[in-house]
Amino acid sequence: MLYGGICFITERSLSALSVEETVRRVLDAGIKWIQYRGKALFRRDMFLQAERLRRLADEYRAVLIVNDHADIALAVDADGVHLGQDDLSLKAARKIMGKKIIGISTHNVDQALEAQRNGADYIGFGPVFQTSTKDAGTPRGLNLLRDVVSSLDIPVVAIGGINLHNLMDVMRQGASAVAVASGILKSPDVSRTARDFVNIIYAEI
Repeated sequence: MLYGGICFITERSLSALSVEETVRRVLDAGIKWIQYRGKALFRRDMFLQAERLRRLADEYRAVLIVNDHADIALAVDADGVHLGQDDLSLKAARKIMGKKIIGISTHNVDQALEAQRNGADYIGFGPVFQTSTKDAGTPRGLNLLRDVVSSLDIPVVAIGGINLHNLMDVMRQGASAVAVASGILKSPDVSRTARDFVNIIYAEI
C-alpha cells in the first residue's frame, strides 16, 4: 500500500468546514496522505494555505502533495507534487522537485505507461466511477483499472467516485491506494467517514 492506502484530496467547495479543519479531522481519523488542491485561490493565498497544511502534516507525520504547482510544493517543502496531463511536464517538474515525489494523472494505459517511462513515482488513474468533484470525463471502470495496474511497475492510485461501498472493489483490482474527496467531504460526518475508510483498508492488510 502507498502512504497508508488513502489520499485525501482537499476540495473547499464540498464542505462548510475550512480546508484546514477538514484536513485536521481526516488526519485525526488516521489518514496519512493529503493532496492539497488550491483551485480558485490567488497564488499567495495558495502558498499560505499550503504552508499551514505542511505544518499540520508534520504534526501527524503525514505526506503532503501539492496539486499542479511544483513551485509552491517546493516553497513549502511539501513531499511532492501531483500533475495533470496538461500541467508542467514531468521532466521540467523533476528539475524543480529533485528527488521529491511526483505523481501524474492518467486516464488510459498509454498515458500510464508514458508516465512510468518518464519517471513518475506513482500514477493516479481515473475516474474509475462517476464523480462530481471536477470535470474528469467518462468513468473508466474497474476492468480498465485492472489493466493499468497489470501494465505498470509503479504504484497506481485509483480516483473518481470512490466511496465506502465500492472501496474494496477498487482495491481488489490491485490499486496501491485510493484518492478520495467527495466520498469523505459529502458525508454528514467527515471524521467518522474518514475513520471508516481507514478501518476498511487496514482490515484487508
